[in-house]
Amino acid sequence: FFLREQQDSCWEKRQANTSTMTARRAQQSQKAANKKRKEEEEKALREKLKEFDEDEKISEDSSDSDSSSDGEDGSSGSSSASSDREEESPAKKGPQFSDENADWLKLKQKKKSLLADDDDNDNDGEEETEEEETRDDDDLLEIERESKRIDEQMEIEKQEAEDEMRRTISQQTSIYHLPTQEELKMDADRVVPPSEYRSHIDNILEVLAEFKDRREQGRSRKEYIDVLSHFLAELYGYLPELVDYFLSMFGPTEALEFIDASDKPRPLVIRTNTLKVRRKDLAAALIKRGVSLDPLATWSKVGLKIIESPVPIGATPEYLGGHYMLQSAASMCPVLALGPEPNDKVLDMSAAPGGKTSYLAQLMKNTGVLVANDLKKERQKATVANMHRLGVKNVITCTHDGRKLGGIFKNRFDRILLDAPCSGLGVISRDPSVKVQRTIADVNQCAHLQKELLLAAIDALKYKGTSSGVMVYSTCSVSISENEEVVNYALAKRDIRLVDTGLDFGVPAYTRYQQKRFHPSLSLTRRFYPHVHNMDGFYVAKIEKLSDKKRDTAIEGETEAPEDEKEEIKEESKKVERGAKTKKSKLPEGKQEASTKKRNLQVSVPPKKPKQKKQRQNAKVTKPRRLKKSDEM
Repeated sequence: FFLREQQDSCWEKRQANTSTMTARRAQQSQKAANKKRKEEEEKALREKLKEFDEDEKISEDSSDSDSSSDGEDGSSGSSSASSDREEESPAKKGPQFSDENADWLKLKQKKKSLLADDDDNDNDGEEETEEEETRDDDDLLEIERESKRIDEQMEIEKQEAEDEMRRTISQQTSIYHLPTQEELKMDADRVVPPSEYRSHIDNILEVLAEFKDRREQGRSRKEYIDVLSHFLAELYGYLPELVDYFLSMFGPTEALEFIDASDKPRPLVIRTNTLKVRRKDLAAALIKRGVSLDPLATWSKVGLKIIESPVPIGATPEYLGGHYMLQSAASMCPVLALGPEPNDKVLDMSAAPGGKTSYLAQLMKNTGVLVANDLKKERQKATVANMHRLGVKNVITCTHDGRKLGGIFKNRFDRILLDAPCSGLGVISRDPSVKVQRTIADVNQCAHLQKELLLAAIDALKYKGTSSGVMVYSTCSVSISENEEVVNYALAKRDIRLVDTGLDFGVPAYTRYQQKRFHPSLSLTRRFYPHVHNMDGFYVAKIEKLSDKKRDTAIEGETEAPEDEKEEIKEESKKVERGAKTKKSKLPEGKQEASTKKRNLQVSVPPKKPKQKKQRQNAKVTKPRRLKKSDEM
């Protein structure tokens, strides 16, 4: 690991040196180009000045010849020409400019005076403005004039391009034809290539992005969503009801990203067992075996991401020696959120195969007591094997029904981790059978079980002490009915509150979904998505127990009975009371009081089942006869 870091640092230094050298060469080449360009500009200016001087000399010669011819014709012309010369003579006396360009600047002023004399005869205001513009242009250099012309030309071209783009969008853009139900039925008889499905999906998403301008007349948004759901289900092999559920959760574009990311495999991640080895030593040992790896992320101090490996990661000597555990990045988050401390009493309600349990023992530094429970005994065999391999010594395994742990271990544990059994809608990349096997009814059934497990876990928590009475509820599902609704149900039934998970990443959970509204504190819980975090879909909620009280508040979504039914119930109860009174009158007073006491005691108690008598069997048949010690002797 350190060797690789040194190699990376050397490579960075080399890259920095090469970048500085290239930058210097670029500066030198740029300076040379600028110098060459300036020389060319000066040369062009000199040539133009020479041409201008020649033109002015020719014009002066022509003006002198004209003046002489006018003097021969009449005295009036000669007198006027002489007066003009006298007026010009003081201007020629002495240089007006001290620099080298005095000659051509004087000639330029003469040209301006001639243009001004020509324009004196015009009385329009527009011509005066034009004259000012020409004067400004004359003050500029030739290069500046050319750049000005180029800028004007570019502005004109830009405006024309914008007008042309609007024209093409309005005239040439074709409206996407949404397939009807009859056309979809016809497609069911033929093999449709995936590229055709993808083109349909892209076109529908474009229409939904600009629905008012791009939609087909007479078609509603729901029709587009239904057809999109059909194409997604056919392309990715999902049940249509699952695709509809994802579209209602995420929206069209994000739902496509989630479904597409769920088909791609997640990166292979291992967790270092710090009870036996440090992460840098483990990385160095795996690099020697040819494994290319990187640290997982800044939030994990024990995770390593495997990029490429020539050997099976689950069969290396380091794995068999218990130096690391194969564990996904998302499944580390609940343990980090729980944050167990040494000498705590911790319960893992759904422990098998032991990945989170071993991480809990690792954070507890092999101290305290960690109870690893799972319903199935066969799955606990893997838990016990992993604990022995990883060197964990503070774990007790058991196989109780999690719904009964609240009564067995009431107010017993400091911290509890409940990674509840779920539908697995967040780990489709590892189990593609979820696409076809899971239905919304299965999701609701899992939610009912999760509510029972969560209430039992809360009952098993302590609520006295500074750092006690904390639990984490997590699932590997993205459905709202298994996550937010379950936690919202627990908030209504127990005296608890939600606290911050301590995880810097993740998306806040839903506080509203369609017509449902959840507790505002659910925004403290976190969601993880494959298309956002490149991790398995996961949900993490951290709960703190305040007291042992049980609430019975109404939960949103549950409706009360109508008034008509309430009146009927009252009438029936009155009839029952009248019948009871008539029976009381027939009995003696002493027996009436005894019967009322019995009735009051038996109101809330369910009827007892009659005990079945067991058939007696002979001892000789059920078990072998034991010999007495006297007989044995």
